[in-house]
Amino acid sequence: MLHKNLKPFPQTFLWGASTSAYQVEGANLIDGKGPSCQDVKQVPEGTSDLTVCADHYHRYKEDIALMAEMGFKAYRFSISWSRILPEGTGDVNPKGIEFYNNLINECLSHNIQPIITMFHFDMPAKLDERGSWSNRESVDWFVNFARILFENYGDRVKYWLTINEQNVLTLSGPVIGTLHIPEGCTNELKEIYQQNHHMLVAQAKAMALCHELLPDAKIGPAPNISLVYPASCKPEDVQAAQNFNALRNWLYLDMSVYGVYNNLVWAYLEEHDACPEFMPGDEEALKSGHPDFIGFNYYNTATVAASDGTEISDVHADQQNAQGIAGLYRAFRNPNLPKTEFGWEIDPMGFRATIREMYSRYRLPMIVTENGLGAYDKLTEDGKVHDSYRIKYLRDHIEQVQLAITDGCEMLGYCPWSALDLISTHEGMVKRYGFIYVDRDEFDLKTLDRYRKDSFYWYKKVIASNGSDLSD
Repeated sequence: MLHKNLKPFPQTFLWGASTSAYQVEGANLIDGKGPSCQDVKQVPEGTSDLTVCADHYHRYKEDIALMAEMGFKAYRFSISWSRILPEGTGDVNPKGIEFYNNLINECLSHNIQPIITMFHFDMPAKLDERGSWSNRESVDWFVNFARILFENYGDRVKYWLTINEQNVLTLSGPVIGTLHIPEGCTNELKEIYQQNHHMLVAQAKAMALCHELLPDAKIGPAPNISLVYPASCKPEDVQAAQNFNALRNWLYLDMSVYGVYNNLVWAYLEEHDACPEFMPGDEEALKSGHPDFIGFNYYNTATVAASDGTEISDVHADQQNAQGIAGLYRAFRNPNLPKTEFGWEIDPMGFRATIREMYSRYRLPMIVTENGLGAYDKLTEDGKVHDSYRIKYLRDHIEQVQLAITDGCEMLGYCPWSALDLISTHEGMVKRYGFIYVDRDEFDLKTLDRYRKDSFYWYKKVIASNGSDLSD
C-alpha cells in the first residue's frame, strides 16, 4: 500500500531501548543474588562469562543519565529472578528489592518510563535443579515472583512484560541455555511443549494477577515475532509458511490473547503424540489473561519451502541455522535480503508486514521491545564509534513503523536492542548492539567507561523530533 501522506508518530510514543538483567548488570553473585541458569551454564568457547557484563549494577545512574541525554521516554529492562529470590522461592533478598527500587526511581527522576520484563532467560539455578519449567510447580513459582514484583514496584511501574521470547525458549532452548530435558525422557517434543504449556499458564495467571492488584497498569507478552514468507507462489510452499507461522508466531499470541491453542499447532502435536496435559483449572486460567498490549521483538523474517520429509529437527540449532521440521516446512535462505556480519537477514519491509499481520489478527496496541543490529563496533583513538551501518538499519526500520501507523496499526513505542553494549547470548561482548559503547573486550575489562556512538547522537535527534527527522 502506497501512502501520499504519512501519519505522525503519536505524541505519547515511547521512544527508548532495551536490555536484560543477566546480559548487562554483572554483579551476578553479590549482594545476596543467587545464581541463575545463565550463571552456571557453560558459555560458548571464546566468550565472556556474566560476572561483570557491562557493570550496569554499579553504573546504572551513569547509564540512565546517558539515556536521559538521548531523550528516552522509556527504558525496557528485566528483573533478575534470583536477585529478588536467591533460591527462586522462599526468602526475599532485600538488597535485590533495593537495587530495582533505585533503578526504577532513577528512571522516573529523568521522566523515563520503566517497562519491566519479569522473565528474560534467567531461571534461578535452584529451580533449574528442581526441573525448571518441566516441573508443574513452575506455574506457582512464577506467579509468586510476579506477586512480589507487583507489590514492590507496582506503585511506580505502568508497563509490564511477562516472558521474553517464549517461542525462542521453546524452539531453541538449549542454544540459550534454558531448556531442561529430564534424563530418560522418551518423547522430547511432548516434554518441550509441556514446559511451554506451563509457561503459558504461568503467564496467563500473572496477567490476571496484575489486573487484580494493579488496575491501572498494563501488561502483555513479549515473543519474538517474525513473519514467515513462502519461498515461491507454489501452494505447497504457501502451506509450509502457514505451518511455520502457526508454530513460531501465532501459537503464542493466540494463547496470550484468546487463551486457546492454535489449531495447526495442536494438529501437529496430535500427530506426534505430543499434546500437553491440562491440569484442572488450566483451561479457565488460560482464558483469564487478557493482555492490554503486545510487546514483540523483531530482527528478521523467515522464508520456507515445502517439507520433503527429510528435515532433521534440532532444538540445539538456533533459528538462523535450523533445517526445518519434517512434515511442516524446510528452511530457505531468501536471496532478496542482505545479511548482517553475523549472518542475520535484514528485512525492514518485513517489519511493517509483521506489524500489519499482528494488528489484523489481534487488534491490540503494540510496542517494539527489541530490534537492532549486532556488529563489530570499533572505538577510535579519540573516543568515537562511527556506526553508520546501525543508523541505516534503525532508520530503515523506524520508517516502516511509521508506515504501519499510517496503515492504521496502533503502536505504543519503539525500544530497540540495546541501550548499551552488553553480553550477547551467542557471541559474547564482541557482538555489540548499543547506542552506548562500553570499553571492555571479551576477557579484558579495561575501563568499562561509556562512550557515545554516532548512533547515540542520531537517535537523540530522532526522539527530539518525535520521529520526523531520520536524517544523518
